[in-house]
Amino acid sequence: MKAILMRRPGGPDVLTETELERPALRGPTDVLVRLHAAGINPVDTKIRSKGPLLPETLTAVLGCDGAGTVEAVGDAVTRFRPGDAVWYCHGGLGGPHGSYAEYAVVDEAIAQPKPDSLSFVEAAAAPLVLITAWEALHDRARIQPEQTVLIHGGAGGVGHVAIQLAKRAGARVATTVSSADKADFVHVLGAEFAIDYRQEDLRGAIADWTEGRGVDVCFDTVGPEVFARSIEVMAVYGDLVTILDPGPVDLKEARNRNLRISFTLMLTPQLKGLPDALAHQGEILRRCGELFDTGKLTIDVADTYPLAHAADAHMRLEAGGMRGKLVLTMPGA
Repeated sequence: MKAILMRRPGGPDVLTETELERPALRGPTDVLVRLHAAGINPVDTKIRSKGPLLPETLTAVLGCDGAGTVEAVGDAVTRFRPGDAVWYCHGGLGGPHGSYAEYAVVDEAIAQPKPDSLSFVEAAAAPLVLITAWEALHDRARIQPEQTVLIHGGAGGVGHVAIQLAKRAGARVATTVSSADKADFVHVLGAEFAIDYRQEDLRGAIADWTEGRGVDVCFDTVGPEVFARSIEVMAVYGDLVTILDPGPVDLKEARNRNLRISFTLMLTPQLKGLPDALAHQGEILRRCGELFDTGKLTIDVADTYPLAHAADAHMRLEAGGMRGKLVLTMPGA
């Protein structure tokens, strides 16, 4: 099969198209998937530049998100049969089991039936960002109806689905953007208030929007500087959730406000080998699939690249300023 392999850390040029042996079923609950498309995420570029997250590996096929057709199933598989369309988030952290390839093997507890309303490209774009946003808002922040929620980077991959999930939960949503076009985009998704962080003062804008109270929930998808500034716009007893390492930060004001600070890393169940947590992530995809098929959720695909052009896609993602997601398409799919 054709796959994109990295043999050493480095720039996008370390990604090379290679012929690898098609993966085999390893256990009775395994599912062999012929991939049609693979999502591209920032974690892929970080692993490419710094090295695999699994320390015993050096070479790796990247890619956590995949969508395709079941080719074969293990003896104990009950949920799928050959020909079924599936989507999933798994692999891509080290070794040969990522989704930048024509075939991948996943456990049936992790794969879910592809939503009928999504193409394979759209389905491949969605899993990692959906699970990340769901775990941040529902599992960490315990979002409730009528709460005020600030989502940083609302036009990005995680941000644009987080807006929709928060809106579906009955919350009022504000978000930060970098342009008028992106402001229009997030309003369509359900954001009540868009703040152009290049021109507006975050603290003043949130104070006006919440009448000085601050937001009940803040979801940081950007990093240290934004995390630190977010503390000052939180309501007392609020929830501040981040997907990144905030670095050294003065938490005095967070303590004064009695904030609950949470981290979310959707890769933890895979890195730590936690089957129940992996099954929970599969359940998140199942529930999101229902939202797609009832018209309550959308995924924005900015562009697609053929598998052989994975390096170009990485350069595009690392250039920044993107809206939505990038997706690789497989030969002949």
